[in-house]
Amino acid sequence: MWSHDSYYVPSKAVWPVVVVAGTTSVLAGLANLINGLSDGKLMLYAGSVFIVVGLTAWFRDQSIESESGKYNKQVDISYRMGMAWFIFSEVMFFAAFFGALFYTRYLAVPWLAGEGGGPGLFTFDFLWDAVATAKDYTSSWPTNGPGQVGGHFEKMEALGLPLANTIILLTSGYTITMAHHALIDDRRKQLKLWMIATISLGILFLICQGYEYHHAYTEMGLTLGAGIYGSTFFMLTGFHGLHVTLGTFMLCMILLRIYRGHFSPDNHFAFEGVAWYWHFVDVVWLLLFVIVYWM
Repeated sequence: MWSHDSYYVPSKAVWPVVVVAGTTSVLAGLANLINGLSDGKLMLYAGSVFIVVGLTAWFRDQSIESESGKYNKQVDISYRMGMAWFIFSEVMFFAAFFGALFYTRYLAVPWLAGEGGGPGLFTFDFLWDAVATAKDYTSSWPTNGPGQVGGHFEKMEALGLPLANTIILLTSGYTITMAHHALIDDRRKQLKLWMIATISLGILFLICQGYEYHHAYTEMGLTLGAGIYGSTFFMLTGFHGLHVTLGTFMLCMILLRIYRGHFSPDNHFAFEGVAWYWHFVDVVWLLLFVIVYWM
């Protein structure tokens, strides 16, 4: 039972702080690795452990509170609003990187090649000699910048592994939807099978992306230092990969709860929230495939 004058307030938790500390350590570790510092791996591994432990304990506490019957309709609404705002913040996060790619590709690169309508603010006139620019730099994409600062590299083509990864992730969107329908219909066996399929597809996506990165670095010369194309490519696909990793972890937690008998056809927002997040990851990858790989 619930009423408008009754609202459950969860107890204070330290786990969000642990997750934030782990995330900070991971980002610092990645920065150190990129810059060749020796303590990068230690910070990366330690931060990853903090994130896994913090999220696991955080989800455990939430599941205990949920299954104990402490939540009511008002809490459910708060959770839905919170998840919606969280996904909106993630939309803005990726919008910043897509915006940087758009600005670079369609504005900055043409301006550097002199496509600014003559002398003025939006040309190379304030940077270097016009004759040298016309001779040494042209407006094309992908580019490693004036002076070939990024060295020689090959462009990542859309067909092949990226297309296969797109099919894998879109298929996982279908399987998580089927799992949701199975939960609503209280078909527990099918629910487990569809969830296992979704998690397997997520792991397969990450394995393929890891292979793609290894191939890009070792055989294509495509690295973070390969000009603006390399940096935007790895920033967009890399952060998306981190989100797929987090989404796969959350799916595993949901599957564990399903095996413990949690969720019912009319009370399963934790499942829905993770499904929302997974569909968001699918949509972002579809945009990445079209804009980064295809165009």
